[in-house]
Amino acid sequence: MGLITKTHFQYYNNSQKFTATAGQTEFLLTLDPLPANESEFIIRINGSEVDDDLYNYSSTGGNAGKVIFTAGRTAGDILIIELINRKHGDYRYISLINIINNYMMVYVGDGKLIPTCKRTEVLFHAKRGIQEFAYDIARVEKIQEIEVSPSLSVPMPQDYVHYVRLSSVDAAGIEHIIYPSRYSSNPSQSILQDDDYNYLFDNDDSLLTGFPVTQDRFNSFDHTNLSGDLQDENLNYSADRSAERMFNYGERFGLDPELSQKNGVFIVDELNGKFTFSSELSGKVITIKYISDGLGTDDEMKVHKYAEDAIYKYITHALASGRANFPEYIINRFRKERRAAMRNAKIRLSSYKISELEQVMRGKSKRIKN
Repeated sequence: MGLITKTHFQYYNNSQKFTATAGQTEFLLTLDPLPANESEFIIRINGSEVDDDLYNYSSTGGNAGKVIFTAGRTAGDILIIELINRKHGDYRYISLINIINNYMMVYVGDGKLIPTCKRTEVLFHAKRGIQEFAYDIARVEKIQEIEVSPSLSVPMPQDYVHYVRLSSVDAAGIEHIIYPSRYSSNPSQSILQDDDYNYLFDNDDSLLTGFPVTQDRFNSFDHTNLSGDLQDENLNYSADRSAERMFNYGERFGLDPELSQKNGVFIVDELNGKFTFSSELSGKVITIKYISDGLGTDDEMKVHKYAEDAIYKYITHALASGRANFPEYIINRFRKERRAAMRNAKIRLSSYKISELEQVMRGKSKRIKN
């Protein structure tokens, strides 16, 4: 049996079409993925959307669901059931449920690599494998777009693990990299002191704390003092101000190349789960490109087919190394096979294209004239 179960119409339109018979009320939905409830799809009859009060939806189990109308349809009515959130390209992935089913069938049993194990054990190690692959091998970089508020802070995405890049977006939609700041931080605790700088305590001898001023000062700081952005009066050379420029850190002379950019900076506030930004980014649209662990939602728990063999090898090694009765030489063999499969998967997914590399290298041979 082939792996493609959708028609071309179902895949490209993310919908399923029916031609009703006289009085027909039930329509069997076989879309993949199957909608969980009525809010995930709309129904059009002869091109017009119908109210969801006119039908009910229930999952029949497996890969099918049933739409039941309160009144029978007219013969020849064309019904199109359309998913609201359209997704394409899932064929290149294998789902978590299929990974577990395949593993239990092929690798577990008498005379096989793993004589016996519970399905829950395979599920646990498969999820751990998806996490590890998401970090390094088949990682999918998510991108969140948001406008920076006057508070100059935005929360980390819900499934955030680590950032890849933060960028500001200009009027042309071009991204400009925002770099992390090494010259400021967001303190997790600000200890209150008396006039003699002694720590203050409450009635149960716990330290009294307040709101940190470091972040407030950073938010109001003029970033051009670090970036070296030229003011109008600095456009022409002035002998009277040359010494001043040389000895004032952050001016054009003596400028630190690390900071000589106008895109702004950000601070990662790990404790409070947010990013904070320098003042010039207030009101600007930014993008947060980040790595998740691949376990945030059921739809995400899948593995690229380039790494399918690697996930099976990962599970086998994990199961064997957690058992006391497995010989060490067998575990070492599984470890070597896992490493080789993961390396192959990483090479396959590196996605280097010769034509794209050639295009980049063409620019490297150009001579830049001053």
